[in-house]
Amino acid sequence: MPKLEIRGGKPLKGEIIPQGAKNEALQILCATLLTDEPVRIKNIPDIKDVNRLIEILGSLDVSITQHAKGDYTFQANNLHIDYLKTKDFKKDGASLRGSVMLMGPFLARFGFAYMPKPGGDKIGRRRLDTHFEGFEKLGAEFRYSPEESFYGVELPEGKKLKGSYMLLEEASVTGTANILMAAVFAEGKTQIYNAACEPYIQQLCKMLNRMGAKIEGVGSNLLTIEGVEKLGGTEHTILPDMIEIGSWIGLAAMTRSEITIKNVGWEHLGVIPDTFKKLGIKLEKVGDDIYIPAQESYEIQSFIDGSILTISDAPWPGFTPDLLSIILVVATQAKGSVLIHQKMFESRLFFVDKLIDMGAQIILCDPHRATVIGQNHATPLRGQTLTSPDIRAGIALLIAALSAKGTSTIFNIEQIDRGYEDIDERLRKIGADIRRVD
Repeated sequence: MPKLEIRGGKPLKGEIIPQGAKNEALQILCATLLTDEPVRIKNIPDIKDVNRLIEILGSLDVSITQHAKGDYTFQANNLHIDYLKTKDFKKDGASLRGSVMLMGPFLARFGFAYMPKPGGDKIGRRRLDTHFEGFEKLGAEFRYSPEESFYGVELPEGKKLKGSYMLLEEASVTGTANILMAAVFAEGKTQIYNAACEPYIQQLCKMLNRMGAKIEGVGSNLLTIEGVEKLGGTEHTILPDMIEIGSWIGLAAMTRSEITIKNVGWEHLGVIPDTFKKLGIKLEKVGDDIYIPAQESYEIQSFIDGSILTISDAPWPGFTPDLLSIILVVATQAKGSVLIHQKMFESRLFFVDKLIDMGAQIILCDPHRATVIGQNHATPLRGQTLTSPDIRAGIALLIAALSAKGTSTIFNIEQIDRGYEDIDERLRKIGADIRRVD
């Protein structure tokens, strides 16, 4: 199995271009199934999770043409629908959580969809109830086979999807995307309240509207969809990945490096830049780039009443949970203390034991909260042998290793490769001493 070897403590310098957004790509690729006309997608990240979904589309006999790196045309005009009932699909779909978003397009277009219980990061319970409750509101019937770990939704014979009002129990991003894609073909009007409104959902809505859908309320938590009978082809460009952009901000701070992040799509970053500024990190908006100067130290702010700063995750436009691991690791070398509150997933902070082994001062209060006592670079982290438990913890550990004194080895880097494109090669270009070893 491959591993990464990192000799840390070395300042970096240069420019880095963020990849296309993984979470948007998974939604957009599934949406190509909603039409039999060509759909061209640009800025697709070359990462394991996205490539796995493209392979699944190929197994469904979607016609796939690659024009250049990250630039593909998909045409779902002659689908091999029976693949959904095969053992191969059970294996392929179970390995990728994002494949659950195939269900909305299949239900909309063919009146049924099947899905193995999906995998993904081991970060705690991630319920799918929102997806299926939404499908049921549209008139589908749900079934689940515990013996085979297989989900199914089907329309009763002779029935069509019917528009409905629904109040989602949680503002699930994938749940909103799945229900939205099913609702575009439902008869009448569908209203989704407490819908997720992340930029990636906005991108999906805009793409579907260009294809002929009628979606209003884009960017709000109330989406109104007037059903249509058919969608056409379109072209779409995926946004820069905000999670990767936040990762590079954290990397610059931890390694005391001067880094420019190019073409970030600033208007789509929400509170991310300001949250890093609360840790004392200096960053500047230069056109559509982010410039982070080299800083010898950065000091965590306190609240106005003097109490310890708390950084917590929340649905958009709150701070994304995918960057809390980065915030936590950056805080280990800040001046001051911060409470990290991970509300949405109960296992995402369990990687802190690895940081503690590296010399970080962290108190894990419970599965959702950790207090970090920053060391102001007075005591650098120590190189260690590490294992990546999930994508976001993996990149946080890599950032820690790049700042640490000595050599670190990171195993299970397939987790990092699931979310970050050519990570070692791109870091070497800005001066990192990192190599991939089989």
